[in-house]
Amino acid sequence: MNIDKIQDDLEQLMTAGIVKSHENLKDHVYTKMGGKADILAAPATYDEIQKIVTYAEQNGITLTVLGNGSNVIIRDGGVRGIVLQTAGLTEMGIRDNLLYAQCGAKIIDVSRYALDKELTGLEFACGIPGTVGGALYMNAGAYGGEIKDVLHSALAINKNGQLVTLQGDELQWGYRKSVFASGEYIVLEAKFAMTSGDVLTIKAKMDELTYLRESKQPLEYPSCGSVFKRPPGRFAGQLIQESGLQGTRIGGAEVSKKHAGFIVNADNATASDYIGLIHHVRATVKDKFGVELETEVEIIGEE
Repeated sequence: MNIDKIQDDLEQLMTAGIVKSHENLKDHVYTKMGGKADILAAPATYDEIQKIVTYAEQNGITLTVLGNGSNVIIRDGGVRGIVLQTAGLTEMGIRDNLLYAQCGAKIIDVSRYALDKELTGLEFACGIPGTVGGALYMNAGAYGGEIKDVLHSALAINKNGQLVTLQGDELQWGYRKSVFASGEYIVLEAKFAMTSGDVLTIKAKMDELTYLRESKQPLEYPSCGSVFKRPPGRFAGQLIQESGLQGTRIGGAEVSKKHAGFIVNADNATASDYIGLIHHVRATVKDKFGVELETEVEIIGEE
């Protein structure tokens, strides 16, 4: 693969976006670790995303989508092909009585925008750091709410570069998954169906959830958030805590002493450290409780 040629080609296709080669992805993810991307393309418009998707498909180039990297681990060997970063598309507003937000907008910011517009339904998302695209990809949720509860429809692009609108059963909602996890579509925009509410009540709920998050989660360290999905009838953090794993380290990665469901980059951890600790935690919990923990975080890239 000729990386210089791909960069030149993409620069010709994109007039507003940015293209970089051999870009350090640790600078683009919350864990602050991982290798390089062959090509990082950061489009500024939906049209540029269409052009990148079509170019990659026509030339047989692997395409990996990255939002703001809050729920992803990049392996130390980096990512081959093109990494399409959507974090620059952040527009939001009200259209046809629906709140819309582009894929790169942070869902936290969308929840705050809803507050400003006196709309209720997204309070649960006020502490989720991911983008709208990432939130739809994994049906993000917290404190009893999920994206599926408020999403009206999604504008997406398929592998052939065609725009499609998905809604209802087409979204294939599940626990921490949706149709977007299949890799068949890339989220461009979400529309949320919300109801009018009392601004003071909405703000009070968001303040309460923010306090809970800040008091219980190890936000002082880089991490990918909650590492494991909730096992049926159990809590991953509780199982990890009762396994005596808090404070356990591999290299610079540590099971948080503050919240056992988090693994933090405590001291210049590598992705290998982090992934090794995930495997150790899973094996220990399996041995002690017979519970197979499933990762919530996405792990991508080369060893």
